[in-house]
Amino acid sequence: MSVTEDLSLLALLANASIPVKAILALLFMVSLASWWVIFRKAFIIADCRHRTEAFERAFWGGAALEVLHQSVVAAQESAGSLERIFSAGQKEFTKLHRQTKVVTSAVMDGTRRAMRATCQRELDYLEQYIAFLATVGGVSPYVGLLGTVWGIMNAFRGLANVQQATLAHVAPGIAEALIATAIGLFAAIPAVVAFNYFSREVDRLATHFDTFMEEYSNILQRQGGVPQA
Repeated sequence: MSVTEDLSLLALLANASIPVKAILALLFMVSLASWWVIFRKAFIIADCRHRTEAFERAFWGGAALEVLHQSVVAAQESAGSLERIFSAGQKEFTKLHRQTKVVTSAVMDGTRRAMRATCQRELDYLEQYIAFLATVGGVSPYVGLLGTVWGIMNAFRGLANVQQATLAHVAPGIAEALIATAIGLFAAIPAVVAFNYFSREVDRLATHFDTFMEEYSNILQRQGGVPQA
């Protein structure tokens, strides 16, 4: 086999040792999984951001809170994160208000707790699988490096039976080894970029949720005559 043929990508993969092939297969599967997570989270977060902005426009558009709540309940299955947070707060506020007949600090505390619990569930959903991207970004280069080290070891072991080593003897083994590092970086780089982007977007949404909950609580306090702290 000529040097050119040995250094073709398909030939290098076909002639790789079994441990290197196993490492490459693992990295390929991890890369596919990370891309699935990336596309899925990109759609979920973009949809959440769109629904959040749309609901904020409706909320500050002057609609009655009870009417807005009924519209959210009617479309519960397709409601966004901020809509579910609002619905949980409005539902708890209405229930506690009917029990006490007045808006007290205890009513407001219960309303805030209901919104906080729902908010945490929504954030947990948005953050789902993001940690997997961090793991892929941190581990994949080392897994690829393991394949590289193994391939280089095999390349130099193959020189033991050669009286005069030339580039033709060493190049295929070294190139095969470096493919593992390249695949490891190919899996790691998109995962790290996506992890940083999604983490920043979830933090921004969490800030939106916190701001809304505070503003909504203030509206209920003013309507109920509860002194603000």
